Amino acid sequence: MSQNRTVAVIVGSLSKDSVNRKVAKAIAALAPANLTFTEVAIGDLAFYNPDIESEAPAPWTTFREAIKAADAVLVVTPEYNRTMTAVLKNAIDVGSRPWGHSIWAGKPGAIVSASPGGVGGFGANHNARQALGALGVAILPFEAYVGAAHTLFNEAGELTNDASKAFLGELGLKFADWIERNAAK
Repeated sequence: MSQNRTVAVIVGSLSKDSVNRKVAKAIAALAPANLTFTEVAIGDLAFYNPDIESEAPAPWTTFREAIKAADAVLVVTPEYNRTMTAVLKNAIDVGSRPWGHSIWAGKPGAIVSASPGGVGGFGANHNARQALGALGVAILPFEAYVGAAHTLFNEAGELTNDASKAFLGELGLKFADWIERNAAK
């Protein structure tokens, strides 16, 4: 039987009506019941600057503690100019410092990108994979790109597309298994 696991969710968009947040919520709703998903806010993180590390801003500390406490991390991001968003890159940087105290190393993770375009944020997905992989995140080898994402939800923010439900449900199952195989024992 699978253990109950906590998943920190990082949404790479600051928009209150973010389609990426809707995708993250859909994944959480479709995933196995032993996974508990909690979004960790990144909008209040000051830009990483080593000069202020000795008196780290409170949002940095809150963010770092939330990610450390989670068993796994799910990143859901849009693509801006063929790369991940600046706010997501900053969160990754804040979590990787100070040197020798990265919150990322050894943590199982999954990356999903969603965009209005047909490619589904391919560039952002791979850019996030590169950064988090370099920091030791065990990234689920199931690539998830959600194209035309804005058309998949109704006015209430509920996923209505059956093919997307099946795809994101499969992602949730694979991620649950990945967490079990890669989580710290």
